[in-house]
Amino acid sequence: MRVLITGGAGYIGSTIASACLDAGIEPVILDSLVTGRRAFTEGRVFYEGEISDGPLIDRIFTENPDIEAVIHCAALIVVPDSVADPIGYYRANVAESLELVDHLIRNGCTRMIFSSSASIYRAGDDHTVTEESPLDPQSPYARTKAVCEGMFTDIAAGAPIRILSLRYFNPIGADPKMRTGLQLRRPSHALGKMIEAYEDGVPFRITGTGWPTADGTGIRDYIHVWDLATAHVAALERFDGLEADVINLGTGAGTTVRELVDAFNRVVDRPVEVVEAPARPGDVVGAYTRSDLAHRLLGWRARHSIEEGIRHSLEWATLRDSRLT
Repeated sequence: MRVLITGGAGYIGSTIASACLDAGIEPVILDSLVTGRRAFTEGRVFYEGEISDGPLIDRIFTENPDIEAVIHCAALIVVPDSVADPIGYYRANVAESLELVDHLIRNGCTRMIFSSSASIYRAGDDHTVTEESPLDPQSPYARTKAVCEGMFTDIAAGAPIRILSLRYFNPIGADPKMRTGLQLRRPSHALGKMIEAYEDGVPFRITGTGWPTADGTGIRDYIHVWDLATAHVAALERFDGLEADVINLGTGAGTTVRELVDAFNRVVDRPVEVVEAPARPGDVVGAYTRSDLAHRLLGWRARHSIEEGIRHSLEWATLRDSRLT
């Protein structure tokens, strides 16, 4: 099998490509390299360009006529940036995705897996969600994902393409073989900021301490990026027989930011201290998923612990600069 991965030079897309290779599936990478890294495409079929570029999509399918499916990971993903630049986010995440699907249908592609987000949910009082939970996106970034899902549902109802949305929770870690990892030196998510504080010898800022959780900090479902990647392989292998068009990918366990700090300090040689700060624009209390559907339909469960995700993130952080130069 050969699969086209848009955004395949980014953190998640490149890890999915590695998981595909390990499973005997050949990835074809399309990435604009706006946030992706060329180093993550080494040894892989790679096209540089935009997902909205129709002639480029035509060329990819002409040169790779055996592509059987597309995994659509290309997107802008930073919540505060989406608040500051909603037009840019809607253009990149919605308008360009619409163009992409149009080009796929024209080229006879009938299968697509969409990288969606759990940020579109309204969590219940216990902070858990299932695929049936109500949607209530709270940031421009999250709304672009919800809009795309609705758009794809409408398109699939009237065109010869099926689109499976995998709603991600909060990826951490790196490829355990250290082929790829988070490409940013200063990422905006909690674990990235924690590693930055650890490296710089400064306190970690917990942004938001008044949420309705056990300790007042936000709650997330931290899933190892390799587990996330292997779920995509399972989805590719079972795509035609799947009974659902939406599947959550998470561990099934909630972890607060303070609990993440505690796990981090169990792994490192010197603990990070914490200071409290206000929530950032677009921040939400968070949620975690009940993962029964992914297990039933994909035969998949998350295997890696939070501590393993932290260790792999720390190991990658020591290698990142040398791997990306």
